[in-house]
Amino acid sequence: MVLLESILTGTTIAIGSGTLLYYYQKELLYPAKYRKKSRDFTVPKFFDEEIPCTEVILTTKDKVRIRAYLCKRKNDEEACERPTVLALHGNRGNIGKQSSITRNFYHNFKCNIMLLSYRGYGSSDGIPSEEGIKIDAQTALDYIKQHPILHDTKVILYGSSLGGAVAIDLAAKNEDEIDALIIENTFLSIPKLLPTLFYPLKYITFICTQIWPSDEQIKKIKKIPILFLSGKLDALVSQQHMKELYELSNTLAGKEWKEFPYGNHGNTITQPCYWNVIEEFLLWAIFDKNSKRGMNCQ
Repeated sequence: MVLLESILTGTTIAIGSGTLLYYYQKELLYPAKYRKKSRDFTVPKFFDEEIPCTEVILTTKDKVRIRAYLCKRKNDEEACERPTVLALHGNRGNIGKQSSITRNFYHNFKCNIMLLSYRGYGSSDGIPSEEGIKIDAQTALDYIKQHPILHDTKVILYGSSLGGAVAIDLAAKNEDEIDALIIENTFLSIPKLLPTLFYPLKYITFICTQIWPSDEQIKKIKKIPILFLSGKLDALVSQQHMKELYELSNTLAGKEWKEFPYGNHGNTITQPCYWNVIEEFLLWAIFDKNSKRGMNCQ
């Protein structure tokens, strides 16, 4: 009797969860509409004070106006010689929260950096979806490759959480346009992520319309070096997802794995030596090894 009650309870929960998942999966995965912090975007003051930054309004092929901020090296001659980073944020924030990313890539690594705001996030128009965000990322990359100063610069994709899935997809489709890929705490796919969040969802993942199949896309990347940054204590996206992505990757350009023992889903970027690991990766993947001094690990 107890077993029957447990089965009925589990079935009821699964059905109820499935109904919510089917009708509201976009709202659950891309909560910008309901999270004030994701929608409200304020340009950090240091952009104007420390880093030259220009707002860019892009129109996608499906006629959605999205925003990005381009932080280009002050001198055009330097800008055209340094790499350009396309930063792709997670599902719960926006580019106004990426001050650490901007400062490190701009000041310490002397890169240009473009911060993309997906449709429905920050000041961008539209409603988020897998198809739409992929279009947004492609639009941003196309802008860089057509830019009068940056068009021939080496391009680095940096993505965390959902941004990692966006970066993997973009790299898989544009290998000839991208020179390095950095991903942090991202997942194999949405259907494979859901059961780790709530086990009964294992039986209804077939109703997912938002897939983000990074486990399939990463296998298509053959000639781009990849850095995997993983927080061991990540309770939202199990570290096993990152480990499997690393194993599935068969790029011929080299790959590196770095685990942060005390990193969770949100604080991995603040862990000791996080930026040193990225620098070491860039030194062999992008920069001339003799052109830049290393940073002290603290």
